[in-house]
Parts: sequence; structure tokens; C-alpha cells
Amino acid sequence: MPDTLTLLFLCTGNSCRSQMAEGWTRHLKGDAITVCSAGIETHGLNPRAVSVMAEAGVDISGQRSQNISEFMGTDIDVVVTVCDHAHETCPLFPGGAKVVHVGFDDPPRMALDAESEEEKLDCYRKVRDEIRAFVETLPGSVTD
Repeated sequence: MPDTLTLLFLCTGNSCRSQMAEGWTRHLKGDAITVCSAGIETHGLNPRAVSVMAEAGVDISGQRSQNISEFMGTDIDVVVTVCDHAHETCPLFPGGAKVVHVGFDDPPRMALDAESEEEKLDCYRKVRDEIRAFVETLPGSVTD
């Protein structure tokens, strides 16, 4: 592996989990990892994901939802799929990028049964914190 790992987080819509993972990685591991995120589709940035990341001191408001096709010509060392759908449909990358699956619950789906806005945000906070814990293990957890 090169000195700086190039990592792509992949999700279904690149609106929430992969965006939070990109933000955490840039914030916590930006000196060792070049990070980006994409989706099998693009759904735009989820405002609740932006909000809970801002609470934790990480601004992802400038990130944009991108489609995986935008990265097909890019040298990627590791693709981390963060949802089952992305893992099942992950394309092969030229150059043989390693694909690692680390699934996280879907905050929008979790929030469907929440009654208040605060309860909905708690669903996002839970996944945000789980993603942070994973990012703190990088790059070792995906290169060993």
C-alpha cells in the first residue's frame, strides 16, 4: 500500500452513512487517507446527517452526493461498502481495489418509528458514533 491510502465509502444513495464516513475520515485521518464517497445512486445530502455531524464538530455541508460511475477511472486502494445493497452491487474496479464490507444501520429507516425530531436525530447520532468508532480503526482494519 502507498503512504497515503485512497479509500472510497460506498452506499446506496450517498446521502447519509457514506457521507458521515467520508467526513469522519477527513476529520480524523486526513493525513493518512485520501477519502471520497459515492452511491450506487445519488440521493443528495441528508440534512439530518449534516446536522448531527455538525454537532460533533465535523462540517460535511460542502460534500455532494456522487455516483460510483464518477470514480471508475480513479485509482482506489480500498472500497468500504457501508450498506448491504451497495455490497451486493459493488462493481469491480480497475486495478483490483480491495472491497471491505462494514454495514451500518440506515438512520432514515431507523427514524421512521421515531415520534419527535429529537428521537429521529438520536437514530442518526447512534450511527454517526458507530461510524466514528470504525474510522478510528483505519487504516489498519482495512489493510491487514
